[in-house]
Amino acid sequence: MTPSPITNHQRISRKLEFILEKFITENKLGELFDAPYDVYFDNENVVQPDLLFISKDRLHIIGKKNVQGAPDLVIEIISENSAYRDMVQKKKLYAKFGVKEYWIVIPEGEEIEIYTLKDTAYQLYKSYGKGTVLESSLLKGLTLALMDIF
Repeated sequence: MTPSPITNHQRISRKLEFILEKFITENKLGELFDAPYDVYFDNENVVQPDLLFISKDRLHIIGKKNVQGAPDLVIEIISENSAYRDMVQKKKLYAKFGVKEYWIVIPEGEEIEIYTLKDTAYQLYKSYGKGTVLESSLLKGLTLALMDIF
């Protein structure tokens, strides 16, 4: 059995969710979900991202039990047991199935990397470090100070 996320992981997840939920709700952009919640790509590819966003134009992919298709945004918070899976395997999988923006949150370095989908692969949009303010290419107008997360 995979161990549950550690305390710092949960704190970071809660803070991100609070800020994103407020922004998404105030701007009527769509819906935000947190783990555990299945994203079903196909019979062999089902994942549970830490956080995921689905835009209002694509709410039809939300089913009674899970999400059927690619969210617009997926956020993974790196844990000591998940680094390779999140930074390599899931990154390829999310690109393959068309997730438009992928955030990798790195608690140890207090940084967030944002990747945007170009054709069928991700390109680094920007890497944000301690003391900087994150801006999403997908969620226009969102500003997120990293000191409020870490």
